[in-house]
Amino acid sequence: MTEIEPSSCVSSRSLPRGDAFEFLCALAGAELAAERIERIANWNLLGVDWSEFFRLAEHHGVLPLAARNLIEHARGLPPEIERSLRSAYDANLRRSLWFTAELARIMQHFERRQLRAVPYKGPVLAQSAYRNVGLRNFSDLDFLISPADFDRAKRALAEIGYRPSAHFTPAVERFWLRKGYERSFDSAVGPNLVELQWALLPYFYAVDLRVEDLLGRAGRTVVGECEVPCLSPEDSLLVLCVHTAKHLWTRLIWLADIAETLRSQTIDHLLVLSRARVLGIARILGVSFWLAKNVLRAELPKPADELIAADPGVPALGSEFAERLASGAAYDFESTEYFRLILKLRERRDDRWRYIWRLVWTPGAGDVAAVRLPEALFPLYRIVRLGRLLRKSHL
Repeated sequence: MTEIEPSSCVSSRSLPRGDAFEFLCALAGAELAAERIERIANWNLLGVDWSEFFRLAEHHGVLPLAARNLIEHARGLPPEIERSLRSAYDANLRRSLWFTAELARIMQHFERRQLRAVPYKGPVLAQSAYRNVGLRNFSDLDFLISPADFDRAKRALAEIGYRPSAHFTPAVERFWLRKGYERSFDSAVGPNLVELQWALLPYFYAVDLRVEDLLGRAGRTVVGECEVPCLSPEDSLLVLCVHTAKHLWTRLIWLADIAETLRSQTIDHLLVLSRARVLGIARILGVSFWLAKNVLRAELPKPADELIAADPGVPALGSEFAERLASGAAYDFESTEYFRLILKLRERRDDRWRYIWRLVWTPGAGDVAAVRLPEALFPLYRIVRLGRLLRKSHL
């Protein structure tokens, strides 16, 4: 796939059914340049398949952004479509405000218990990058914690009505704290509303970005009139790139997060690149920046452009993922294809070998669920893991 031309994302032509994705690219921004606004205003809306548009906007997580930008800038918007857009935006705003209030309640309770936790993504990202919690949708609250604090954080959540989404025996929970990276929690309001994360990725990804380091560099910000901890701008950018790479850039909103963070935050880009190179994730950053630039037409700082130019593998990988993103391709995240693609994202040979080794020998939740073993035999989950991987590779 060749690089997407600027006009392909902000065209004034009518929109056939298959071009709904391109329309979303034009609308997926918190602050639009004057030229982009003019092109949206001049877009012929008569050819839009609105059913497909709404489906894709929801799938890609950009419906609030698209709704706001269409209402403000489109000409000749059908009244029934405008009502639907306003309704979608208002519904997301109400949900976002509830989550923002819940974030404040949880953080105040954690601080009373002297628990160190840093919320990220969710309302914090919406406020810092988009300057408006109503422009970013989210379905849960994520908190980074030290693994040593997990039990205390779990008890603190129970005190305000949250319970683990899945029941683990004490032995499995100890095992998961060593090999896993997150636990979800439910409340009376709904399932999976809170996640406690003591790592950013499962162990087998071999990206050793320590949560303790992130917590130590955290700052403070205000969300919904409540001051809460937040990641540093540099760490936030790294985390966003790692998160979307884990999902292989399959949703536009994750590219928008990166583009808006680059636009709205004061970032020491040389520090970001230095940390990325130490961690062996410079290629992941490069592909993320390439996609933000070529899919969403984001303006990049010079160090980001230089990072892209320094790795010949970045444009090729970026083109592949851009094509998959535009076509709506889905992945089986436990498939050989997925593991192969993640492997290609690592620029250092040692990291690729560590990834393969950990992938083969690190049990996951599916392996523990497949076979119940007494704690003394937990080392045998490595054999379970290997057997399940071999079986999948032959499917």
